[in-house]
Amino acid sequence: MTLSRRQLAAFAMPALPLTGMYFPVFVFLGPFYAQTMGLSLTAIGTVFLLIRLFDAISDPAMGWISDRVETAWGRRRIWMVAGMPLVMLAVWKLFVPTSAGIGPFSLWLLLLTAGWTMMLTPYFAWAAELSGDYEERSRIAIWRDATGLLGTILAAVLFGLGATQGIGMQNAALMVVVGLPVSVVLCLWLVPEPKNHSRKRAPVLALFGVMRGEPRFSRLLLAYLFNGAANALPASLFLFFVSARLQSEDWGPALLILYFGAGVLAALLWSWLIRKYAKNRIWCSAMVYACAVFACTLLLGPGDVVAFAVICVLSGAALGADLSLPSAILADLVDIDTAQSGEQRTGAFFALWSLVTKASLAIAGGAAFIILEQGIGFDADGINSEEAIFGLALLYALAPIILKLIAVGLMWNFDLSREEQARLRAQIETAQP
Repeated sequence: MTLSRRQLAAFAMPALPLTGMYFPVFVFLGPFYAQTMGLSLTAIGTVFLLIRLFDAISDPAMGWISDRVETAWGRRRIWMVAGMPLVMLAVWKLFVPTSAGIGPFSLWLLLLTAGWTMMLTPYFAWAAELSGDYEERSRIAIWRDATGLLGTILAAVLFGLGATQGIGMQNAALMVVVGLPVSVVLCLWLVPEPKNHSRKRAPVLALFGVMRGEPRFSRLLLAYLFNGAANALPASLFLFFVSARLQSEDWGPALLILYFGAGVLAALLWSWLIRKYAKNRIWCSAMVYACAVFACTLLLGPGDVVAFAVICVLSGAALGADLSLPSAILADLVDIDTAQSGEQRTGAFFALWSLVTKASLAIAGGAAFIILEQGIGFDADGINSEEAIFGLALLYALAPIILKLIAVGLMWNFDLSREEQARLRAQIETAQP
Protein backbone atom coordinates (compact mmCIF):
# COMPACT_ATOMS: atom_id res chain seq x y z
CA MET A 1 0.00 0.00 0.00
CA THR A 2 1.22 3.50 -0.90
CA LEU A 3 -0.40 6.26 1.12
CA SER A 4 -1.37 9.60 -0.35
CA ARG A 5 0.00 12.71 1.34
CA ARG A 6 -3.43 13.32 2.81
CA GLN A 7 -3.43 9.85 4.36
CA LEU A 8 0.17 10.22 5.53
CA ALA A 9 -0.70 13.48 7.26
CA ALA A 10 -3.80 11.95 8.85
CA PHE A 11 -1.91 8.89 10.03
CA ALA A 12 0.88 11.03 11.50
CA MET A 13 -1.43 13.42 13.36
CA PRO A 14 -1.89 11.36 16.57
CA ALA A 15 1.90 11.41 16.96
CA LEU A 16 1.70 15.14 17.64
CA PRO A 17 0.02 14.84 21.06
CA LEU A 18 1.27 11.30 21.82
CA THR A 19 4.96 11.94 21.09
CA GLY A 20 4.69 15.56 22.15
CA MET A 21 4.07 14.28 25.68
CA TYR A 22 7.49 12.70 25.97
CA PHE A 23 9.32 15.94 26.63
CA PRO A 24 6.85 17.31 29.18
CA VAL A 25 7.09 13.97 30.99
CA PHE A 26 10.82 13.30 30.72
CA VAL A 27 12.16 16.89 30.66
CA PHE A 28 9.72 19.23 32.37
CA LEU A 29 8.10 16.90 34.90
CA GLY A 30 11.20 16.23 37.02
CA PRO A 31 12.18 19.88 37.53
CA PHE A 32 8.51 20.84 38.03
CA TYR A 33 7.86 18.32 40.79
CA ALA A 34 11.30 18.94 42.38
CA GLN A 35 11.30 22.73 42.31
CA THR A 36 7.59 23.57 42.52
CA MET A 37 5.99 20.56 44.22
CA GLY A 38 8.85 19.81 46.63
CA LEU A 39 9.62 16.16 45.76
CA SER A 40 13.22 14.97 45.84
CA LEU A 41 15.02 14.02 42.63
CA THR A 42 15.76 10.62 44.15
CA ALA A 43 12.06 9.95 44.79
CA ILE A 44 11.12 11.05 41.26
CA GLY A 45 13.85 8.94 39.69
CA THR A 46 12.87 5.91 41.75
CA VAL A 47 9.24 6.15 40.61
CA PHE A 48 10.32 6.30 36.96
CA LEU A 49 12.42 3.19 37.44
CA LEU A 50 9.73 1.22 39.28
CA ILE A 51 7.09 1.93 36.65
CA ARG A 52 9.26 0.13 34.13
CA LEU A 53 8.51 -3.07 36.05
CA PHE A 54 4.86 -2.53 35.18
CA ASP A 55 5.79 -1.99 31.54
CA ALA A 56 7.57 -5.34 31.49
CA ILE A 57 4.10 -6.91 31.84
CA SER A 58 1.78 -4.41 30.18
CA ASP A 59 3.70 -3.86 26.94
CA PRO A 60 3.98 -7.54 25.89
CA ALA A 61 0.37 -8.10 26.98
CA MET A 62 -0.84 -5.23 24.81
CA GLY A 63 1.16 -6.48 21.85
CA TRP A 64 -0.31 -9.98 22.17
CA ILE A 65 -3.87 -8.63 22.57
CA SER A 66 -3.65 -6.32 19.56
CA ASP A 67 -2.32 -9.19 17.43
CA ARG A 68 -4.99 -11.67 18.48
CA VAL A 69 -8.20 -9.64 18.96
CA GLU A 70 -10.02 -9.04 15.69
CA THR A 71 -12.82 -6.43 15.68
CA ALA A 72 -14.97 -4.70 13.09
CA TRP A 73 -12.42 -1.87 13.26
CA GLY A 74 -9.47 -4.18 12.76
CA ARG A 75 -6.74 -5.19 15.19
CA ARG A 76 -5.05 -1.84 15.83
CA ARG A 77 -7.44 1.10 15.68
CA ILE A 78 -9.80 -0.05 18.42
CA TRP A 79 -7.06 0.22 21.05
CA MET A 80 -6.25 3.79 20.14
CA VAL A 81 -9.86 4.67 20.91
CA ALA A 82 -9.85 2.64 24.13
CA GLY A 83 -6.62 4.16 25.46
CA MET A 84 -7.41 7.77 24.59
CA PRO A 85 -9.65 8.68 27.61
CA LEU A 86 -7.12 7.18 30.04
CA VAL A 87 -4.28 9.23 28.55
CA MET A 88 -6.34 12.43 28.61
CA LEU A 89 -7.35 11.99 32.26
CA ALA A 90 -3.92 10.91 33.50
CA VAL A 91 -2.00 13.66 31.71
CA TRP A 92 -4.27 16.33 33.17
CA LYS A 93 -3.98 14.96 36.70
CA LEU A 94 -0.21 14.59 36.38
CA PHE A 95 0.52 17.94 34.72
CA VAL A 96 -2.04 19.93 36.75
CA PRO A 97 -1.69 18.31 40.20
CA THR A 98 -3.89 19.10 43.16
CA SER A 99 -1.59 17.26 45.56
CA ALA A 100 2.20 17.34 45.90
CA GLY A 101 2.59 13.87 47.38
CA ILE A 102 4.63 11.06 45.90
CA GLY A 103 1.51 8.84 45.95
CA PRO A 104 -0.59 10.85 43.45
CA PHE A 105 2.50 11.45 41.31
CA SER A 106 3.14 7.70 41.13
CA LEU A 107 -0.51 6.81 40.48
CA TRP A 108 -1.07 9.20 37.59
CA LEU A 109 2.30 8.47 36.00
CA LEU A 110 1.44 4.76 36.16
CA LEU A 111 -1.97 5.31 34.55
CA LEU A 112 -0.48 7.57 31.88
CA THR A 113 2.04 4.85 31.08
CA ALA A 114 -0.79 2.30 30.79
CA GLY A 115 -2.74 4.56 28.42
CA TRP A 116 0.37 5.23 26.37
CA THR A 117 0.91 1.50 26.00
CA MET A 118 -2.69 0.94 24.85
CA MET A 119 -2.31 3.57 22.14
CA LEU A 120 1.32 3.51 21.02
CA THR A 121 1.94 -0.24 20.67
CA PRO A 122 -0.94 -0.77 18.18
CA TYR A 123 -0.14 2.57 16.51
CA PHE A 124 3.45 1.56 15.74
CA ALA A 125 2.36 -1.92 14.63
CA TRP A 126 -0.22 -0.34 12.33
CA ALA A 127 2.52 1.88 10.81
CA ALA A 128 4.71 -1.15 10.11
CA GLU A 129 1.82 -2.98 8.40
CA LEU A 130 0.61 -0.09 6.22
CA SER A 131 3.20 -0.96 3.58
CA GLY A 132 5.54 -3.83 2.80
CA ASP A 133 7.84 -1.66 0.69
CA TYR A 134 11.35 -0.96 2.02
CA GLU A 135 11.29 2.77 1.20
CA GLU A 136 7.59 3.40 1.87
CA ARG A 137 7.95 2.09 5.41
CA SER A 138 10.66 4.64 6.07
CA ARG A 139 8.51 7.37 4.51
CA ILE A 140 5.63 6.53 6.86
CA ALA A 141 7.94 6.47 9.89
CA ILE A 142 9.56 9.78 8.95
CA TRP A 143 6.19 11.50 8.52
CA ARG A 144 4.98 10.11 11.85
CA ASP A 145 8.12 11.06 13.75
CA ALA A 146 8.49 14.49 12.15
CA THR A 147 4.92 15.20 13.24
CA GLY A 148 5.83 13.96 16.71
CA LEU A 149 8.72 16.44 16.74
CA LEU A 150 6.25 19.20 15.85
CA GLY A 151 4.26 18.11 18.90
CA THR A 152 7.38 18.37 21.01
CA ILE A 153 8.03 21.88 19.66
CA LEU A 154 4.45 22.86 20.42
CA ALA A 155 4.77 21.50 23.96
CA ALA A 156 7.99 23.48 24.46
CA VAL A 157 6.37 26.66 23.12
CA LEU A 158 3.29 26.23 25.32
CA PHE A 159 5.46 25.49 28.35
CA GLY A 160 7.59 28.56 27.66
CA LEU A 161 4.50 30.77 27.37
CA GLY A 162 3.57 29.97 30.96
CA ALA A 163 4.45 32.64 33.49
CA THR A 164 5.31 29.83 35.92
CA GLN A 165 6.23 26.15 35.60
CA GLY A 166 2.73 25.24 36.76
CA ILE A 167 1.05 27.27 34.02
CA GLY A 168 3.48 25.89 31.47
CA MET A 169 2.60 22.31 32.47
CA GLN A 170 -1.11 23.17 32.25
CA ASN A 171 -0.58 24.51 28.72
CA ALA A 172 1.13 21.26 27.70
CA ALA A 173 -1.74 19.26 29.22
CA LEU A 174 -4.26 21.26 27.20
CA MET A 175 -2.37 20.40 24.01
CA VAL A 176 -2.92 16.71 24.73
CA VAL A 177 -6.50 16.92 25.97
CA VAL A 178 -7.61 18.97 22.96
CA GLY A 179 -5.33 17.55 20.28
CA LEU A 180 -5.61 13.83 20.98
CA PRO A 181 -9.32 13.26 20.19
CA VAL A 182 -9.22 15.47 17.07
CA SER A 183 -6.14 13.75 15.65
CA VAL A 184 -7.31 10.22 16.44
CA VAL A 185 -10.72 10.75 14.82
CA LEU A 186 -9.13 12.09 11.61
CA CYS A 187 -6.64 9.24 11.52
CA LEU A 188 -9.28 6.55 11.95
CA TRP A 189 -11.53 8.18 9.36
CA LEU A 190 -8.95 8.51 6.57
CA VAL A 191 -6.51 5.63 7.05
CA PRO A 192 -7.54 1.98 6.64
CA GLU A 193 -5.98 -1.04 8.25
CA PRO A 194 -4.24 -3.27 5.71
CA LYS A 195 -4.83 -6.97 5.22
CA ASN A 196 -3.77 -9.30 8.01
CA HIS A 197 -1.34 -11.75 6.37
CA SER A 198 -1.50 -14.29 9.20
CA ARG A 199 -2.03 -17.85 7.96
CA LYS A 200 -2.04 -19.56 11.35
CA ARG A 201 -1.53 -18.94 15.06
CA ALA A 202 1.99 -19.46 16.30
CA PRO A 203 2.62 -20.28 20.00
CA VAL A 204 3.25 -17.18 22.13
CA LEU A 205 6.53 -18.48 23.52
CA ALA A 206 7.79 -19.16 19.99
CA LEU A 207 8.42 -15.43 19.74
CA PHE A 208 11.38 -15.79 22.10
CA GLY A 209 12.71 -18.60 19.97
CA VAL A 210 12.63 -16.27 16.99
CA MET A 211 14.54 -13.67 18.99
CA ARG A 212 17.19 -16.26 19.87
CA GLY A 213 17.35 -17.78 16.41
CA GLU A 214 17.60 -14.48 14.53
CA PRO A 215 20.41 -12.43 16.16
CA ARG A 216 19.53 -9.31 14.18
CA PHE A 217 16.47 -8.81 16.41
CA SER A 218 18.51 -8.67 19.61
CA ARG A 219 21.21 -6.53 17.98
CA LEU A 220 18.65 -3.96 16.87
CA LEU A 221 16.86 -3.87 20.23
CA LEU A 222 20.14 -3.54 22.11
CA ALA A 223 21.37 -0.76 19.83
CA TYR A 224 18.05 1.02 20.19
CA LEU A 225 18.26 0.69 23.99
CA PHE A 226 21.74 2.25 24.10
CA ASN A 227 20.82 5.00 21.68
CA GLY A 228 17.54 5.69 23.50
CA ALA A 229 19.42 6.02 26.78
CA ALA A 230 21.87 8.36 25.06
CA ASN A 231 18.97 10.57 24.03
CA ALA A 232 17.18 10.33 27.38
CA LEU A 233 20.14 11.44 29.50
CA PRO A 234 20.52 14.94 28.04
CA ALA A 235 16.74 15.24 27.70
CA SER A 236 16.26 14.64 31.42
CA LEU A 237 19.11 16.97 32.38
CA PHE A 238 18.53 19.68 29.76
CA LEU A 239 16.89 22.30 31.96
CA PHE A 240 19.41 21.73 34.74
CA PHE A 241 22.28 22.10 32.25
CA VAL A 242 20.91 25.33 30.79
CA SER A 243 20.23 26.88 34.19
CA ALA A 244 23.30 25.66 36.14
CA ARG A 245 26.05 25.25 33.53
CA LEU A 246 25.07 28.00 31.08
CA GLN A 247 23.31 30.14 33.73
CA SER A 248 20.68 31.00 31.13
CA GLU A 249 17.49 29.42 32.45
CA ASP A 250 15.16 31.67 30.47
CA TRP A 251 16.57 30.34 27.17
CA GLY A 252 15.53 26.72 27.81
CA PRO A 253 12.26 26.62 25.80
CA ALA A 254 13.77 28.54 22.86
CA LEU A 255 16.74 26.18 22.68
CA LEU A 256 14.40 23.18 22.69
CA ILE A 257 12.46 24.68 19.80
CA LEU A 258 15.69 25.10 17.81
CA TYR A 259 16.69 21.49 18.49
CA PHE A 260 13.41 19.91 17.49
CA GLY A 261 12.81 22.37 14.67
CA ALA A 262 16.08 21.25 13.09
CA GLY A 263 14.88 17.65 13.42
CA VAL A 264 11.68 18.44 11.51
CA LEU A 265 13.49 20.32 8.72
CA ALA A 266 16.07 17.55 8.29
CA ALA A 267 13.32 14.95 7.73
CA LEU A 268 13.44 15.69 3.99
CA LEU A 269 17.14 14.82 3.96
CA TRP A 270 16.57 11.39 5.53
CA SER A 271 13.68 10.71 3.11
CA TRP A 272 16.02 11.40 0.19
CA LEU A 273 18.93 9.37 1.56
CA ILE A 274 16.79 6.27 2.15
CA ARG A 275 16.34 5.94 -1.62
CA LYS A 276 20.09 5.56 -2.07
CA TYR A 277 21.56 3.90 1.02
CA ALA A 278 20.83 1.17 3.57
CA LYS A 279 18.82 2.22 6.61
CA ASN A 280 21.36 0.99 9.14
CA ARG A 281 24.24 2.93 7.54
CA ILE A 282 22.20 6.14 7.44
CA TRP A 283 21.26 5.72 11.11
CA CYS A 284 24.86 4.99 12.15
CA SER A 285 26.17 7.97 10.20
CA ALA A 286 23.60 10.20 11.91
CA MET A 287 24.69 8.93 15.34
CA VAL A 288 28.41 9.48 14.64
CA TYR A 289 27.65 12.98 13.35
CA ALA A 290 25.56 13.74 16.47
CA CYS A 291 28.43 12.56 18.72
CA ALA A 292 30.93 14.83 16.97
CA VAL A 293 28.66 17.83 17.36
CA PHE A 294 27.60 17.08 20.93
CA ALA A 295 31.20 16.69 22.12
CA CYS A 296 31.53 20.47 21.77
CA THR A 297 29.04 20.85 24.63
CA LEU A 298 31.81 19.97 27.09
CA LEU A 299 33.60 23.22 26.17
CA LEU A 300 30.69 25.46 27.12
CA GLY A 301 30.40 27.58 30.24
CA PRO A 302 28.31 30.41 31.69
CA GLY A 303 26.77 32.64 29.03
CA ASP A 304 27.60 30.44 26.03
CA VAL A 305 24.01 30.43 24.83
CA VAL A 306 24.73 31.26 21.18
CA ALA A 307 27.28 28.45 20.89
CA PHE A 308 24.85 26.04 22.52
CA ALA A 309 22.10 27.17 20.15
CA VAL A 310 24.33 26.23 17.20
CA ILE A 311 24.97 22.82 18.79
CA CYS A 312 21.21 22.36 19.27
CA VAL A 313 20.53 23.05 15.59
CA LEU A 314 23.35 20.86 14.29
CA SER A 315 22.68 17.91 16.61
CA GLY A 316 18.91 18.25 16.17
CA ALA A 317 19.31 17.59 12.45
CA ALA A 318 20.25 13.98 13.29
CA LEU A 319 17.11 13.43 15.34
CA GLY A 320 14.83 12.43 12.47
CA ALA A 321 17.07 9.50 11.53
CA ASP A 322 17.44 8.58 15.19
CA LEU A 323 13.68 8.27 15.64
CA SER A 324 12.41 6.94 12.32
CA LEU A 325 14.95 4.54 10.88
CA PRO A 326 15.22 2.05 13.79
CA SER A 327 11.47 1.36 13.77
CA ALA A 328 11.52 1.02 9.97
CA ILE A 329 14.33 -1.54 10.32
CA LEU A 330 12.27 -3.46 12.88
CA ALA A 331 9.30 -3.51 10.47
CA ASP A 332 11.58 -5.18 7.91
CA LEU A 333 12.76 -7.71 10.49
CA VAL A 334 9.18 -8.60 11.41
CA ASP A 335 8.78 -9.86 7.83
CA ILE A 336 11.28 -12.61 8.67
CA ASP A 337 9.04 -13.86 11.46
CA THR A 338 5.85 -13.51 9.41
CA ALA A 339 7.35 -15.56 6.58
CA GLN A 340 8.62 -18.26 8.93
CA SER A 341 5.82 -18.50 11.53
CA GLY A 342 2.80 -17.80 9.34
CA GLU A 343 1.44 -15.24 11.82
CA GLN A 344 1.72 -11.48 11.39
CA ARG A 345 2.42 -10.60 15.03
CA THR A 346 3.71 -7.10 14.48
CA GLY A 347 2.08 -5.96 17.71
CA ALA A 348 4.18 -8.35 19.80
CA PHE A 349 7.42 -7.12 18.28
CA PHE A 350 6.47 -3.48 18.66
CA ALA A 351 5.41 -4.17 22.24
CA LEU A 352 9.02 -5.16 22.89
CA TRP A 353 10.03 -2.02 21.00
CA SER A 354 7.79 0.12 23.19
CA LEU A 355 9.20 -1.56 26.29
CA VAL A 356 12.76 -0.81 25.17
CA THR A 357 11.79 2.78 24.31
CA LYS A 358 10.28 3.47 27.72
CA ALA A 359 12.96 1.51 29.54
CA SER A 360 15.73 3.56 27.93
CA LEU A 361 13.93 6.80 28.75
CA ALA A 362 13.08 5.89 32.31
CA ILE A 363 16.27 4.02 33.23
CA ALA A 364 18.53 6.73 31.84
CA GLY A 365 16.30 9.55 33.08
CA GLY A 366 15.63 8.00 36.47
CA ALA A 367 19.25 7.00 36.95
CA ALA A 368 20.33 10.50 35.88
CA PHE A 369 18.28 12.09 38.67
CA ILE A 370 19.60 9.67 41.28
CA ILE A 371 23.23 10.00 40.16
CA LEU A 372 22.88 13.76 39.92
CA GLU A 373 21.60 14.13 43.48
CA GLN A 374 23.20 11.21 45.32
CA GLY A 375 26.44 10.71 43.35
CA ILE A 376 27.33 14.21 42.21
CA GLY A 377 25.67 16.14 45.02
CA PHE A 378 23.72 18.44 42.72
CA ASP A 379 20.93 20.47 44.36
CA ALA A 380 18.03 21.01 41.97
CA ASP A 381 16.82 24.10 43.80
CA GLY A 382 19.93 25.56 45.41
CA ILE A 383 23.52 26.74 44.97
CA ASN A 384 25.94 24.17 43.56
CA SER A 385 29.72 23.86 43.67
CA GLU A 386 31.87 23.99 40.53
CA GLU A 387 32.54 20.27 40.94
CA ALA A 388 28.82 19.46 41.00
CA ILE A 389 28.18 21.58 37.91
CA PHE A 390 31.10 19.96 36.08
CA GLY A 391 29.74 16.53 37.05
CA LEU A 392 26.39 17.59 35.58
CA ALA A 393 28.16 18.56 32.33
CA LEU A 394 29.91 15.18 32.09
CA LEU A 395 26.68 13.29 32.72
CA TYR A 396 24.87 15.50 30.21
CA ALA A 397 27.39 15.37 27.35
CA LEU A 398 30.01 12.62 27.69
CA ALA A 399 27.84 9.67 28.78
CA PRO A 400 25.48 9.97 25.76
CA ILE A 401 28.42 9.95 23.34
CA ILE A 402 29.73 6.69 24.80
CA LEU A 403 26.28 5.09 24.60
CA LYS A 404 25.75 6.17 21.00
CA LEU A 405 29.10 4.81 19.89
CA ILE A 406 28.15 1.41 21.37
CA ALA A 407 24.95 1.51 19.28
CA VAL A 408 26.97 2.34 16.16
CA GLY A 409 29.21 -0.66 16.78
CA LEU A 410 26.15 -2.92 16.94
CA MET A 411 24.49 -1.61 13.79
CA TRP A 412 27.20 -0.67 11.28
CA ASN A 413 27.47 -4.14 9.71
CA PHE A 414 23.79 -5.00 10.18
CA ASP A 415 22.88 -6.89 7.01
CA LEU A 416 19.26 -6.71 5.92
CA SER A 417 19.21 -5.46 2.35
CA ARG A 418 16.22 -4.15 0.45
CA GLU A 419 16.58 -7.16 -1.89
CA GLU A 420 16.22 -9.64 1.01
CA GLN A 421 13.24 -7.69 2.36
CA ALA A 422 11.57 -7.66 -1.07
CA ARG A 423 11.93 -11.47 -1.30
CA LEU A 424 10.35 -11.84 2.14
CA ARG A 425 7.39 -9.65 1.21
CA ALA A 426 6.80 -11.62 -1.98
CA GLN A 427 6.80 -14.83 0.07
CA ILE A 428 4.34 -13.38 2.60
CA GLU A 429 1.92 -11.91 0.09
CA THR A 430 1.74 -14.99 -2.14
CA ALA A 431 1.43 -17.53 0.69
CA GLN A 432 -1.88 -19.36 0.96
CA PRO A 433 -3.78 -19.52 4.26
